[in-house]
Amino acid sequence: MTSTNQSNQKQNQGFFGNLAFNIVIPVVIMSYTSSDDLLGPAWSIVAALIFPVGYGFWDLKQSGKVNGFSILGIISVLLTGGISLLKLPAEYIAIKEAAIPALIGIAVLITQYTKKPLVKMLILNDQIINWNALNDALARKGKEREFRRKVANSSYIVAASFFVSSALNYILAKVILVSEPGTTAYTEELGRMTALSYPVIVIPSMILLVTALWYLFSQIGKITGEDLDNFLNHQ
Repeated sequence: MTSTNQSNQKQNQGFFGNLAFNIVIPVVIMSYTSSDDLLGPAWSIVAALIFPVGYGFWDLKQSGKVNGFSILGIISVLLTGGISLLKLPAEYIAIKEAAIPALIGIAVLITQYTKKPLVKMLILNDQIINWNALNDALARKGKEREFRRKVANSSYIVAASFFVSSALNYILAKVILVSEPGTTAYTEELGRMTALSYPVIVIPSMILLVTALWYLFSQIGKITGEDLDNFLNHQ
């Protein structure tokens, strides 16, 4: 098996693992075991949250390094569980759901003024771009400053994707979570919100992220005058 096939296999495993442990399993547990004759509202939430939290810690251990987004995901899940188990108003869930992507969007905007823009980690990381080759090409043509401006432009697109996600998160939570916290109906609604979050939130956000990536790729070709393939990492 080639290194490319191994890399693709790992990416697929990561995708399906995330989908199963963060979406599918929690949704099934909260939707079908929250009645009083099974786990009940509280314990079904506990059981459902064990999977994304456990997967998050397992992923951190496997990667061998601290990933800020993995940590943020674990904190988000724990907050959801804590708010639900304490039977706090659904408004707290809506605010939490909106706050996390909004904070990431703000971080994207702020870090574009630093030496390590967050947008590079999100869409132009070392697994995609051969930065040594790209930096050499930019230096030869004296285009470093112009490229930094293009990266800044893409930061606005990426930040917009998180702000869109923030708004959709809030709306989704407000529309779906209408029952009394601590009830079977509320737990089932929490499962429904988790299930709908993928198509309703992730797809629009991914469209904007792909747009930002396409923009930067096109600018790399224009600025360097070389084929983009010269700067891609082929694993």
